[in-house]
Amino acid sequence: MKLSEFHRAVADEFGDGMGRVIVQDAVIAELGDRTAEQALASGVPTRQVWLALCRLRGVPAERRAGAGRPDPRD
Repeated sequence: MKLSEFHRAVADEFGDGMGRVIVQDAVIAELGDRTAEQALASGVPTRQVWLALCRLRGVPAERRAGAGRPDPRD
């Protein structure tokens, strides 16, 4: 998962404004008690951060895979 896909997935799932707040403020124990932003900055793979964020926020599994990818029809 590319960083741009991560940000697209967050915006699609949580909304643009709320998504930014979640990425900056939600502390994720699974990522060493860091925010998604901190985990990404320290080199944690974006896919790992996305999945941890999904588990924290209760995103259904069917909305996790392939999230953030551009629509190939576009």
